[in-house]
Amino acid sequence: MTSTPSTSPTAANPVAQNILVIGATSAIAQATIRRYAEQNASLFLIARNSEQLETLAEDAKIRGAHQVHTATLDVNEFAEHEAVIASVFEALNTVDITLIAHGTLPDQAACQTELSTLMTELNTNALSTLSLLTVLANRLEQQGSGSLAVITSVAGDRGRQSNYVYGAAKGMVSRFLQGLRNRLTPHNVHVLDIKPGFVDTPMTADFKKGALWAKPEQIADSIVKAIKKQKNTLYTPFFWSGIMLIIRSIPEAIFKRLKL
Repeated sequence: MTSTPSTSPTAANPVAQNILVIGATSAIAQATIRRYAEQNASLFLIARNSEQLETLAEDAKIRGAHQVHTATLDVNEFAEHEAVIASVFEALNTVDITLIAHGTLPDQAACQTELSTLMTELNTNALSTLSLLTVLANRLEQQGSGSLAVITSVAGDRGRQSNYVYGAAKGMVSRFLQGLRNRLTPHNVHVLDIKPGFVDTPMTADFKKGALWAKPEQIADSIVKAIKKQKNTLYTPFFWSGIMLIIRSIPEAIFKRLKL
């Protein structure tokens, strides 16, 4: 883990918010960071790739971020979580918004035959997030304020044969967020579960795109608005709420026979 602070040329401007982004180099996170940078926020960006982080930090400063700190972290190094979050609070003092955006798209077939692959994907897409959330929740509960926003997926709403490992991981995070919301609401801490549908990102580059696909910029706009309004759950784009209502309503006797 390494940490590097940078201050933008507009550092004399008033600071709007202190924002932490984990998985900062993902496409949705980058688009969201650009929006907060334009609001003169102080940013702490965490990701695995130091070169991409440096480029992202420079872009954020140019767009108006008050200051930018960066730290490298492999989220599957669980022992590093406490230290990296401590460094965030040391740099920013308080954290107004946290966005957790890291993840991978598992090879479902490989997960069905290789236990090591299955466990790696569950660690990356679920357990690492739960670990980070636990550390952050304790900090924000003590702080008495803040928003925790986590990107999960509509895939977590129901297990499908084509991607049930990914769906199980994201479903686990969503259920954890429900309990965390119940715990933290009395402490003035907001918890948002972000459930995107199909998003055109490097992770989905090989997929055929259609009318249901969205751009990262659309998702970022909806995330910023949902955090501001302190929503509990965000289906994004909005029509996925209706789609998943239908999917969840299909009786299991029928659903188990579908090729989904």
